[in-house]
Amino acid sequence: MSELSPYPTVTPAPARGSGPRWIAPTALILSLIAVAGAGWALFKPEPVEVDPLSSADPKGQVCSAYTLVSEAVSIQTKRSPGPNLGPMTAVATEAIAANARLAMAGGASYLLDQLPPNAPAELASEVRAFAGDLNSIAMNALAGIPNDREPQAGLLSSAEQSNKRLAELCK
Repeated sequence: MSELSPYPTVTPAPARGSGPRWIAPTALILSLIAVAGAGWALFKPEPVEVDPLSSADPKGQVCSAYTLVSEAVSIQTKRSPGPNLGPMTAVATEAIAANARLAMAGGASYLLDQLPPNAPAELASEVRAFAGDLNSIAMNALAGIPNDREPQAGLLSSAEQSNKRLAELCK
């Protein structure tokens, strides 16, 4: 028989520091690595940047971009739905119009992105005018302004003139 003690038994608490001893050193090492990385990032030499828009042949670069955009806009704006589409004709017509608008808006952005700072002034000015007209035509078309109504009619005429001047400048 076991004797009952009038005093409760107490289990001793675990001694401090008996947990995992690797946490503090690991945290110290990680913080030192972070400090070293930050110091390297702060003091590393700056990379030499090459301006992607500058070109040894700025006229060629601009004219290549212009030719590509001019062709894309021409192809996309001259499409028409095929025959025998029946009830799908309206959907096809809207898809074709959307592609034409995309060609104009995307083409305008592409032209400006490809315009190097050392492009001939007259060519650069004409590219900016053409890109501005294409963007405005695309937005007016998205807003439902018909081609025979102003400002769309004037923009179409202006874009056609810019297109002809660019074709001449790129010969």
